[in-house]
Amino acid sequence: MLRLRAARMLVAAALAAASAGLVLTTPAAAGERAVVLEVDGAIGPPLADYVVRELEAAKPGQVGIVILRMNTPGGLDSSMRKIISAILASRVPVVTYVAPNGARAASAGTYIAYASAIAAMAPGTNIGAATPVQLGGNPLLPSDQKQQQKQDKSTEPADTETRKIVNDAIAYIRGLAAVNGRNADWAADAVRSAASLPAAEALSLHVIDVIADDVPDLLRKVDGRTVTVAGKPQRLATVDLVVTTVPPDWRTELLALVTDPNVAFILMLIGIYGLIFEFLNPGAVAPGTIGAISLLVALYGLAFIPINYAGAALVLLGVALMIAEAHIGAFGALGVGGIAAFVVGALMMFPVQVPGLTLSAGVIIGAAIASGLLLVVVLAALLRSRRKPVVTGSEALIGAEAEIVSWQGAEGRVRVSGEIWLARSNASLAAGRRVKIVGRDGLVLQVEDAKRI
Repeated sequence: MLRLRAARMLVAAALAAASAGLVLTTPAAAGERAVVLEVDGAIGPPLADYVVRELEAAKPGQVGIVILRMNTPGGLDSSMRKIISAILASRVPVVTYVAPNGARAASAGTYIAYASAIAAMAPGTNIGAATPVQLGGNPLLPSDQKQQQKQDKSTEPADTETRKIVNDAIAYIRGLAAVNGRNADWAADAVRSAASLPAAEALSLHVIDVIADDVPDLLRKVDGRTVTVAGKPQRLATVDLVVTTVPPDWRTELLALVTDPNVAFILMLIGIYGLIFEFLNPGAVAPGTIGAISLLVALYGLAFIPINYAGAALVLLGVALMIAEAHIGAFGALGVGGIAAFVVGALMMFPVQVPGLTLSAGVIIGAAIASGLLLVVVLAALLRSRRKPVVTGSEALIGAEAEIVSWQGAEGRVRVSGEIWLARSNASLAAGRRVKIVGRDGLVLQVEDAKRI
C-alpha cells in the first residue's frame, strides 16, 4: 500500500514537472517569426513611431521575438522613452542587437538596450555614453566636472538643474537594469561620466547578455533563456523561428527625411527666398507656391527638432539684412553683416550636443555661399539698372527725337512719343523735320535740328 501511494506521488510529481516544463519550453509554433526592425540613425519621432507601431502589431503565436538591430548615436529623450514604454509593455520578447560590426548603441541606445529582455552585441561594436544633454547647447557635464568625477565618482555636478537631470537619468536606467538583472552600477557610470564599453567588456561586466555574429547566431544563443516579458518570466524558443526583416515604410522614411535638420534648414531657406521673390514679383506664382509649401514642410519638421530660437532669429535677421542691402545699396555693409548673422545663427540654431540632430557644416557653408552669390547677383543687376538711361518721366525726353508738326519763326509744335508739345529753337525749322530735344522749360521743349547735331 505504501509502495502504491509512493508510486502515485512520484507519478503526480513527474506529471507536474512535465506540465511546468511544457509551459516554459514550448517549442516555437508553426509560422512564428523573428521580426527584425532596423533602428539605424538618430532616435527621433519617426523612428519611435515605427518601432512602437511594429511592437504593438507583434502578437504572441505569430511573432516569437522582436529584434531591434541597432546602430544609433542617440537621440531625443521623449522618443527614447516612448520606445522603452512600448518594449516594457510588449507581450513578445524584445532583443536589442547592436549590429553590424562597427555599430554603436550610444546615449538613448544604451537605455533601450537596458530595457530589452535580451541585450546583445556584434563583435566590434560599443555601448554607453549615456549622459543626457541640455537642449540649450551646454553639456550637462562640463570638462572640469568630468575630470573631477574621474577622480571621484561620487562627485555630482554643482549646478542644481544639471544635478536634477543627471540624477533622474541615473534613477531611470537603474530601474531598467533592475527589471532585467543587468549591471546597474556601470549603467549609472555611463550616465554620470559617459562611460562606454566594447562588446567583450560589456559581456564580462554583465551589461549585455550575449555576443552574436549575426541574427541566426543570436537566435541560437538566446534559445532556452528565461527572460521577463510584460512582468512575467518566459523561456525563449528561438531556434526554429523564421527571420523576417520589417524595414521602415515610406511614411517613416519621409518623416525621417523631413525631420533631418539639414533638410529642414534647406527647405526653410527655399521657403523664405521663394516667398520674397513672389512678393517682389507679384504674379510669378511658381516661386510663391514652391516657397509656401517648402516653408510649411520645414516648420512641420522643425516642430520635432530641438532648436535654439535665438539662432533661428539670427538666421532670419541675416536674410533680412541681405534683402535690405539689395534695396538700399549700403555698399556691402548690410550684406556682409547679413551673411555673418546668417552663419552665426545657423551654427546656434541646432544644439551640437544632441546626437544625430545637428546641422552639417557643409550645409551651413553651402547655404551661406548661395545666399552671398544671390546677393552679388542682385547688387550687380541693381548697378546695371542705375547706369541705364531713364526711359520714363520728364527726364526721358532729354535726348529723344521728335517730329515737327508745325513751325513759325522760333516756335512751333512737335510730336514726341505720340504727344504734342510746344517747342522753341534758335534755328528756322520746317514741318516734318526731325529734331532732337536738348532741354525743357516747363511745358516748352528746347529742340535743335537732328542733322546738325
